[in-house]
Amino acid sequence: MREQIISEILKHKIVVIARGLTKEELLNTAEAMYQGGIRLMEVTFNACGDPSDAETAANIAMLAEHFQGKMHIGAGTVLRPEQVELAARAGAEYIISPDARREVIEKTRELGLVSLPGAFTPTECTMAWDFGADFIKIFPNSELRPSYIKALKAPLSHIRFLAVGGVNLQNLHEFMEAGACGIGIANGIIDKKMVKNGDYAGITALARQFTEQLATY
Repeated sequence: MREQIISEILKHKIVVIARGLTKEELLNTAEAMYQGGIRLMEVTFNACGDPSDAETAANIAMLAEHFQGKMHIGAGTVLRPEQVELAARAGAEYIISPDARREVIEKTRELGLVSLPGAFTPTECTMAWDFGADFIKIFPNSELRPSYIKALKAPLSHIRFLAVGGVNLQNLHEFMEAGACGIGIANGIIDKKMVKNGDYAGITALARQFTEQLATY
């Protein structure tokens, strides 16, 4: 399963980050994005505990059951090994974190899931890779220019980087051409106003714009 998910990330190149949605909104949004070509979706834990870890795991399980592998569901903002275990039991196929904690990466690999920790500096990137990461999420990418990934890729050509945060339809080509193998995006596709208004056709249209642009890479 690990190699399949790695291949899916490299193929589709975009992970959409979902947070702060009700169960009904989450399912409707996921279905709308699927119609727009999205095949990877991250459901985030909340470090403040609202919603609870159990509620987040239940949402992951709902989506995993609904899509049956047609869309690959991962867990985000994973800060502890216990959350990795909870996400794995719920059906998550990959684990995304804002940081690079060794115990989280090792638990992810132990359970046969794909590891995407967050890192910012060259030292953090190489450390996380050595711990067993499959991809490195450059975070917070919104504070950087695409040239930063290009600079990282020069000496660290063996590492697969995802640009997460600050990516939009106008600059995604710059990040991909700089050496990112994919992107992570939230509000650029999951427009909260559209969700509130039930405009799921609008979300499908946004998703399709991103997937069509990324199809050129």
